[in-house]
Amino acid sequence: MSVTTAERPRQHAAERRNGGSTLTGTATMIRFILRRDRVRLPIWIGAIVLGVVGSLPSFTETYPTAADRQARADLLDNPATVALTGPAYGTDNYTFGAMTANELLLWVAIAMALMSVLLMVRHTRAEEETGRTELLRAGVLGRHAGTTAAFTVVAGANLLIALLLGLLMPSALDELSTSSSLLFGAAVASVGLVFAGVGALTAQVTEHARAATGLAAAALGVAFALRAIGDVGTEWLSWLSPIGWAQRTKVYVDDRWWPLLLSVALTVVLMAVAYATTSRRDVGAGLVQPSPGSPRAGKDLSSPLGLAVRLQRGGLIGWGVGLLVFGVAYGSLAPSIEEFVSDNSTIQDFLGDAGTLIDGFMGMVVMMMALLAAAYGLTSMLRLRAEETSGRAEPILATAVSRTRFAASHLIVALGGSLLIMLVGGLGLGITGAITLDDGSMVGKLLGTALAHVVGVWLVVAIVVALFGWAPQLVHLGWVVLTFGVVVGVLGGFFQFPDWVTKISPFDAASTLPGGDLNTAAVVIMGVLAVALTWIGLLGFRRRDLTTT
Repeated sequence: MSVTTAERPRQHAAERRNGGSTLTGTATMIRFILRRDRVRLPIWIGAIVLGVVGSLPSFTETYPTAADRQARADLLDNPATVALTGPAYGTDNYTFGAMTANELLLWVAIAMALMSVLLMVRHTRAEEETGRTELLRAGVLGRHAGTTAAFTVVAGANLLIALLLGLLMPSALDELSTSSSLLFGAAVASVGLVFAGVGALTAQVTEHARAATGLAAAALGVAFALRAIGDVGTEWLSWLSPIGWAQRTKVYVDDRWWPLLLSVALTVVLMAVAYATTSRRDVGAGLVQPSPGSPRAGKDLSSPLGLAVRLQRGGLIGWGVGLLVFGVAYGSLAPSIEEFVSDNSTIQDFLGDAGTLIDGFMGMVVMMMALLAAAYGLTSMLRLRAEETSGRAEPILATAVSRTRFAASHLIVALGGSLLIMLVGGLGLGITGAITLDDGSMVGKLLGTALAHVVGVWLVVAIVVALFGWAPQLVHLGWVVLTFGVVVGVLGGFFQFPDWVTKISPFDAASTLPGGDLNTAAVVIMGVLAVALTWIGLLGFRRRDLTTT
């Protein structure tokens, strides 16, 4: 026994000197990840590819003539739309290709970034947090094998999406060339690769997967804000954002490939830093070490609600700061929008009785805040499912704590937290808008608009609660509801959906605010549905068995 234990360290040291041990087991880990995500990966890939390809045939129906397309181009060429979708290229002769790039590329890139972050953190930091990485590393598994395997799978998913888009988009719309479509796919994939690197790096910073995801999402928010501010006025800021690099390929207009080299270089740097950090920290530890805390728990931890608040306070603070920055950044753009509308009769005609362009722009920003708040509420409720699958819920429920009380603690955090960050974001937008427009009434108007959207946010949370209670394996379908809200709310004007499609969106009731009227009947219906779904979900949780899968 003593000989074996003495020889093994020397053997591993020799392997490390030979340079091969850090990647030992990478191929096996890749197969393991593909096995675990045999359902998740096809859903991500299919949703993105089919979402893009399936939307293209509607272009010819919605904008059949050159005059129709040119009218759409006139609507894009204003600071409000540029801030939301990016610079409009090729508007002098607005082809279907330019339309595809200008109005779809940004949102597809964001979807790719989110996919990359979630998958990367899932297979790196989440594995360390649960202790599985330590068990695997106790065998024949190199230090960098897990990170390399995860990045290989995520990069492969991005490249496969890029290839499918390049091949299928021309078949869906004849006007799109294969070469330009391949560039479109490469552009969105480049954003995904960068944020795969961001996810790999944030996984080194903190000990918890949720915090690592939050940091990466914050980085995505910063990239979006830099691009928005840069595209409206200070162009050099857009060159600090990987989203800006993808858009500056000018796909279907000039077809420039070279900006993607910046994304490749940044990805290499991020992965190099992630590898270097992995080599200098303990398994399970992060660069930011948590404080040891008090040896005695305070009164705030003596209840399920206090525990839920403690577990989720970091995420709540991060989302709150993010929405505050988001509101302040977009509120500062208001004056340029006001100046533009006075000289653009096309946009004035387009608005009609819906209100001023300022109201329309602010309403769109608040709707985007509501979508982000719904994402927070959804992830907050998913924490309840994580507590169950990790086995941490069972010891709590073995005490006098009832299932309803335990679930309600996380529900209160999700509902109260989403309300709080909506108020923070609306306040930041309102104060900045009031200062830049010299109109103090903007604060009250935008706070009211933010509050009007809260019911829709709570309905999304309630849907997750119902799924958690009766079909916990399907709880992630809540993201489908949120995705539907994003497509209808942000891209509805582009796709010209029928009225019934927009009416079933949780965010439609307040969509005309602050310039229009609140759909009170829809708010009441959504409120009743939210209460009913919440009650149904809690009832289901009381009756079913706990599961760990």
